[in-house]
Amino acid sequence: MLIHPQFDPAAIRIGSFAIHWYGLMYLLAFAQFLALGRLRIRMPQYQTLGWTYKDLEDLLFAGVLGVVLGGRIGYTLFYMPSFYLSHPLSILKIWEGGMSFHGGLLGVLITLQWFAYKKKTTFFVVSDLVAPLVPFGLAFGRLGNFINGELWGRPTDLPWGMVFPVVDAIPRHPSQIYQLLGEGILLGIVLWVYASKPRAVGKVSGLFLLGYGICRFAAEFAREPDSFLGLLGLGLSMGQWLSLPMIFCGIVLFLVSKRKLA
Repeated sequence: MLIHPQFDPAAIRIGSFAIHWYGLMYLLAFAQFLALGRLRIRMPQYQTLGWTYKDLEDLLFAGVLGVVLGGRIGYTLFYMPSFYLSHPLSILKIWEGGMSFHGGLLGVLITLQWFAYKKKTTFFVVSDLVAPLVPFGLAFGRLGNFINGELWGRPTDLPWGMVFPVVDAIPRHPSQIYQLLGEGILLGIVLWVYASKPRAVGKVSGLFLLGYGICRFAAEFAREPDSFLGLLGLGLSMGQWLSLPMIFCGIVLFLVSKRKLA
């Protein structure tokens, strides 16, 4: 049986000033987006578009806004609509937690459409560029979840079961690590290798939707459902129900995409 180390939430402390682990993970996620994005725009299929590092910075800034706004709005609508309808000002209290990946994804999709319009190209050309950069950023986010000892898993008797003292003394799945490895590193490697060659426009995006949806759906079997929701219809969690449309759309997009960018 393993025990969660209960890390100090602050990675660096200088007097009263502190840099928290979760904030540091966001910075690392943004840095890898720019570093890998520079490699992506140098690939033959994107060189003809004339995109620059400044374009990546603009895309990242817009994407961050989409993640924050979409993630927060998505959480209020998908997970706790009645509470936030009664306490609308609490929607602004992001520091108290409560972000939805699926809501953040919708926010990012809007920013990608804006960027595509700005660059006079199509939505899927932009989303295919960005898709392989996302999973590695998600991996940093899941590492932040693990360090903070949040989003723990369901009880288990497996040898690597971990006790999270902030919850109870029961060994649980380290589901944050499962998600880090699945929807983060594994999906990132698959997408990067697949997207390294010219593909039909939309196929990389379709593979991302399909791959993330499957990884998230599977990981939810080990992740403790939100206490205020529990399991929903058919014994599935909210995360699983929200992942099913991603899987469906990913399959359709992957199958119908035919025209190559280069």
